[in-house]
Amino acid sequence: MKLMQQKFSVTYSFPVIFTRDAFGVHNNALSDVLMTSGQKRNRILIAIDSNVINTTPELLEKIERYGQRHRELLEFADTPFIIRGGEACKNEPLEVEKIRALTDRHHICRHSFILAIGGGAVLDAAGYAAATAHRGIRLIRMPTTPLAQNDAGVGVKNGVNAFGKKNYLGTFAPPYAVINDFDFLATLPARHMRAGIAEAVKVALIRDRAFFDWLYRERGRLAALEPEVMERMIMRCAELHLEHISQGGDPFERGASRPLDFGHWSAHSIEELSAGGVKHGEAVAIGIALDSLYASRIGMVSELELKKIFITLEDVGFDLYHWTLGWLDVGKALEAFKEHLGGELTITLPDGVGRKADIHNVDMQLMRGCIETLLGRKKDKERGYDAAVQKQVRLRDT
Repeated sequence: MKLMQQKFSVTYSFPVIFTRDAFGVHNNALSDVLMTSGQKRNRILIAIDSNVINTTPELLEKIERYGQRHRELLEFADTPFIIRGGEACKNEPLEVEKIRALTDRHHICRHSFILAIGGGAVLDAAGYAAATAHRGIRLIRMPTTPLAQNDAGVGVKNGVNAFGKKNYLGTFAPPYAVINDFDFLATLPARHMRAGIAEAVKVALIRDRAFFDWLYRERGRLAALEPEVMERMIMRCAELHLEHISQGGDPFERGASRPLDFGHWSAHSIEELSAGGVKHGEAVAIGIALDSLYASRIGMVSELELKKIFITLEDVGFDLYHWTLGWLDVGKALEAFKEHLGGELTITLPDGVGRKADIHNVDMQLMRGCIETLLGRKKDKERGYDAAVQKQVRLRDT
């Protein structure tokens, strides 16, 4: 027998830029990124979220003017391809196949670019197409929602849904660059703006107590979607996600622990059971509440910490119970999550606020009891029974 052991490492580096008016003719965020490509002139295929086109119809004209201004540096391969926004583009393979077909038709090579503009679902789908055409075309993400700017857009995952499961098909492929344009946020409905706050609460609870305390203090302004606090929330949340990816030691998720999926085992099931009626951030808020309640019942989170978690989520506008929880098969959902992770079942829970711990066994009866408690809280709040207790906590902390 002869054994040859191969070993090598690859270093990844990409900028995450925060700006405004990214396609203003004097904004150099995109052009500066392209200047690092090693090409004198860069070919770009653009895919844009249909929701973005609906809310910013002037965008196509701005992109055209930007291309004319920087024509010595870039060439748009075609008019932008409009991709269905939301989970629709991930539930059916049509858009991914169309993007791949466009890369073939317009001879988009590995040294060309796909520029994906949109929410997290569109970035996932376009990223999957980019990563699999030619086994990897350079991808520039331009996230347009808080959830995409502080989470989905800055990670290294791409994927689509299949077999009734979220993100069953996908790749790990870091983007070439991420350009976050805050101006896109001004056009969004409140529901889409609020969704991104859930991921901030998630990462704060497991990584940064000071950030959670800030979210708690600023929950009123976050509920009002004030631009200053929303932008600060987005940048700090993105920073914490980037730190975890670069410093966590497992960017491509080879192990079983996945801290950034705190609250997600039930959230994915809620999204699936509601057929997309519950947005990702809304489902994550429920998942955070459920897992935080479970953590409190096994002695990892204090009663006061739990109340602050609930108050933060509810005061920014989240409901912490949805009827799909009543349909949730806890054992089946945990088994699906285990299969998704690989290895043994690993659930990340807050260990206090700002720290995390992994558990490998879940008391099914206790978890079902937590679901019943969330249902009971919802009924109590509808009757107004909870108001006095919440008022006491708020007064104590003001």
